[in-house]
Amino acid sequence: MKIAQIQMSPLEGRFQSLEVARQMINEQVPQDTDLIALPEMFACPYQVKNFPQYAETEGGEMWQLCSAIAKERHCYFSAGSVPEAGEDGKVYNTAYVFGRDGSQIAKHRKVHLFDINIKDGQHFRESETLTAGDSVTTFETEFGTFGLAVCYDVRFPELFRLMALKGARLILVPASFNMTTGPAHWELTFRSQAMFSQAFVIATATSQADGASYRSYGHSLCADPWGQMIAELEDAPGVLLTDIDLSRADEVRRQLPLLTGRRTDVYRLEEV
Repeated sequence: MKIAQIQMSPLEGRFQSLEVARQMINEQVPQDTDLIALPEMFACPYQVKNFPQYAETEGGEMWQLCSAIAKERHCYFSAGSVPEAGEDGKVYNTAYVFGRDGSQIAKHRKVHLFDINIKDGQHFRESETLTAGDSVTTFETEFGTFGLAVCYDVRFPELFRLMALKGARLILVPASFNMTTGPAHWELTFRSQAMFSQAFVIATATSQADGASYRSYGHSLCADPWGQMIAELEDAPGVLLTDIDLSRADEVRRQLPLLTGRRTDVYRLEEV
């Protein structure tokens, strides 16, 4: 399976950001790529005040343009995440995935909102304008079952274990760690979740932008089911191309049976 991760900085105009992504895809992504992935809030500068201003409903103009890219390229398209205006009047940090024909095949509203206050470091409260989702998200492809999460979700291993128990052998994570948490935890966290879930983890990040109030760490990566790094970018805009064999997840799960070896007579993890 051929994967392309687009690391880019969001611009003030959301459609301008999508055009930058489209240009990077057209110029740097081979035609036979099976999956293209964008970062978290790829078309919305990462500030809480921007989320309601940039929010669109499911099926809106941004959604339609992303669907069209999937259909044009005849590939799976993980359209990062965008601010979604819900029918309930609330705003969500939502990730969409489109199939080769442009149809929506998955939707995940970020379950764990990024509300942190690090001493001498990053302060951020997504909950000021966003509402949390409430679903464990997996979906089917010709390659098998995939999982979907958004950024801060990765810090909660229960969510990733539940996706693995649903059969996910690859988990997509549009993300945007910052310059406080990124150097300390980015690679460690994603490698750990890949190892414990025994799945490929595809973390696609925004790149650093000069003058932005929120400085992204970048470093989009692909980690394998053994917890090893397959590939990683630095902090600048770029495209990460990887070719993976999903049978590696099956091989690792046979050799190190973490999922089947759980003691469900002693403890139990269940989706509510």
